[in-house]
Amino acid sequence: MKISNKLLIAGFVLTALAQIAVPAKMMYDCEMTERHGTEYKFRTEPIDPADPFRGKYITLSFDNTVYLKDTIRNWNKDAYVYIIKDKDGFAKVTNVSCDPINSKKDFFKAKAWGYNGMLHIEFPFDRYYMEEGKAYEAELAYRDYSRRDSLEKPAYAVVAVKDGHSVLKDVIVDGKPIRDYVLEQREIKKDE
Repeated sequence: MKISNKLLIAGFVLTALAQIAVPAKMMYDCEMTERHGTEYKFRTEPIDPADPFRGKYITLSFDNTVYLKDTIRNWNKDAYVYIIKDKDGFAKVTNVSCDPINSKKDFFKAKAWGYNGMLHIEFPFDRYYMEEGKAYEAELAYRDYSRRDSLEKPAYAVVAVKDGHSVLKDVIVDGKPIRDYVLEQREIKKDE
């Protein structure tokens, strides 16, 4: 049984279109989230020394333990994490569910597991990518700042959230974007 050339070409074209459509949809969702999503500030925490193979991004750590009543126990799967802004403008988790809730609150998808009302959330935005030349300095500056000045003026991540999607837009250190903070620290070191 011979397959005609027209069918082979049509099959190839459909396969190629599918391979382009999936990443294009993912990029479109990220772009729409970044442009039109609600921005939230997530407090970050100090991290352990970086892996030497992670030179192109900053690893972020968040307070990922949440205490909620009537929490689903012993699960580790995709969850819907609902958030609001607290009085200081930082994100606060209000609910976590295995299924979407009919709510007007913003939410993002994450992995979560827990027991006895205590949930651990694996945030999907724990890496901030930067130019290779600045990433290592930024990692060191972020870690140093988080350890010494985090109570007075906390470092935080700016994350856009829309329709279950989340995009990490920036990391703020000492009230400045991390890129600017790194450049400022370079100038201070030059002057010393």
